[in-house]
Amino acid sequence: MEKSQELALSQMRKSVEKLGGFAENYGDPTLMRFLIARSMDTDKAAKMFVQWQKWRDALVPSGFIPDSEIQDELGAKKIYLQGLSKKGFPIMVVKGSKHFPSKDQPQFKKFIVHILDKTIASSFKGREIGDEKLVGILDLKDISYKNVDARALITGFQFLQAYYPERLARCYIVHMPRFFVSVWKMVSYFLEKATLEKIKIVTNEAQRREFIQDIGEETLPEVYGGRAKLVPIQDVVLAPLNH
Repeated sequence: MEKSQELALSQMRKSVEKLGGFAENYGDPTLMRFLIARSMDTDKAAKMFVQWQKWRDALVPSGFIPDSEIQDELGAKKIYLQGLSKKGFPIMVVKGSKHFPSKDQPQFKKFIVHILDKTIASSFKGREIGDEKLVGILDLKDISYKNVDARALITGFQFLQAYYPERLARCYIVHMPRFFVSVWKMVSYFLEKATLEKIKIVTNEAQRREFIQDIGEETLPEVYGGRAKLVPIQDVVLAPLNH
């Protein structure tokens, strides 16, 4: 690690303590994500970290969201968790045609935390390092106006930006219908430049080949040109972590 990074991490830890947060249980890779997200500004990174801790304590007091708290959302079978990409990132598939705007926003927010936490945890090798990332595939095939939910997309991406900094490696959007372009423009307005740069809309054959190449045929589901079967996230059982 470079001297400048070591110094930034040391300063950030002090700033977190001053703000009433606790950084001693977290390794450098975790803190580094917050620093990168805030352009290595130690005070801004510390503020973001403390806000994240307060948010987790309020929304996820037990450390995880159990399936029992999000049964309505899981029942739709709209999220699938595949294996790891060529670069070692877990793949989460979102089927837009199986989503309908939630009448229970608190449950929907817990659902987002559950699927992000579980997807990231699926790449742990015994324990969390802190710098793990994920790849998302947003599949808009067969969606109708009933499935359109800009609020859900904005919430999901804003959670990634505010509470899962540097966790998104790439997000591919496939089968985007023409009528969705204006919806996506509105959603994009709420996203940071760094997030937008990680989102690729697959529209032509060259982009499709790059998409398959990036993820790898072994992990990519058959419906997208790979060889894997789709696995609903609730059917994936993760190994317990080493502490």
